[in-house]
Amino acid sequence: MYRINSRRLFHLQGGKVIAAFLLCIASTSLYAQTYNGDSYNFFEFNKKPYYFGITLGINSSSFKPFRSEGFLESDSIRIVESVSGPGFNLGIVTNLKMGDHFDFRFLPTLSFAERRIEYTKNQRVAQFSNRQVESVLVEMPFHLRYKSIPYKDFRLFVIAGVKYSFDVASDSNTRQAETLVKIAPNDFSLEYGAGIQFFFPFFIFSPEIKISHGIGNTLIYNKNIQESTVLEKLLSRTFTVSLHFEG
Repeated sequence: MYRINSRRLFHLQGGKVIAAFLLCIASTSLYAQTYNGDSYNFFEFNKKPYYFGITLGINSSSFKPFRSEGFLESDSIRIVESVSGPGFNLGIVTNLKMGDHFDFRFLPTLSFAERRIEYTKNQRVAQFSNRQVESVLVEMPFHLRYKSIPYKDFRLFVIAGVKYSFDVASDSNTRQAETLVKIAPNDFSLEYGAGIQFFFPFFIFSPEIKISHGIGNTLIYNKNIQESTVLEKLLSRTFTVSLHFEG
């Protein structure tokens, strides 16, 4: 089966991600402050009822584990925790204008993500095991965006919406999965975030940060696997920094 190793591709730390995002905003803000045209680019884009674009992003994904009664009864597993991993996104933007302040947005995206569940076992010398999940996700987010009143050629916005995800690289049906904690390929999430629009002559540049909270249990319970019995459910969590180029 095809496997990815996004950790090797992107050794990203949370601080570096945020720093890159702030640097991007600072550079584009400098452009907006020094632009002295009599006619702002905003007015041309504001006439369009809809437009399209592409989105590029980096993400940090993890699980939120909920321990079961079996965990309290277990005498071999002491700690269960999730470790986040890096990934990246590539998608298409479809934006429909709904008045002066609202947009409806559909952003079909291909997302590469890496997550890990770590177990600490009760031994004289602590032993560790982990379940690494490398995913290739087809994501279908639907967002409603609220935009502020523009100032010259930039403005702020907030987004909220829902997302359906399907993991095309899921190994939940393979023979190997009979000895692993199974993760369902389907997931539903609530999303919210914020960003800034910068209006250039030929395109709109929009850096954005977004948080996704999974609302569906992705754990496929297996009573024959101890690492599965100590869990009640697993919910997905993702933090994403995106760069939208629209026009």
